[in-house]
Amino acid sequence: MNAATAPLVIVDAANVVGSVPDGWWRDRRGAAERLRDRLASDGLPGRPGPVEIVLVVEGAARGVESVPGVRVESAPGSGDDHMVALVAGAGERPVLVVTADRELRRRVTDLGADVTGPRSVPR
Repeated sequence: MNAATAPLVIVDAANVVGSVPDGWWRDRRGAAERLRDRLASDGLPGRPGPVEIVLVVEGAARGVESVPGVRVESAPGSGDDHMVALVAGAGERPVLVVTADRELRRRVTDLGADVTGPRSVPR
């Protein structure tokens, strides 16, 4: 399975980071980098096999670099709009979006994506 056919996992960085009150608001970029590193080392539990993980960052977290195993995309505007565009462009690939945002969940499931909450990401 190659990157073009592996399931695509899109992680809403702001939503996942914001789900734990650990002081992330003092260093949004650092919090996004720690999330990226956890995803790179642990993947997404319960998702065996190769997957492509895309971490979408916005605002103060823009500019976080990709690492092996996690592609980081800085949303040029709304992070939600960027994630919807990624889902829309995924073609026939299975897509899982990690977020608790109700409106984003509705938008991506309307396009055929599956959704899971922030608790599915390693802490």
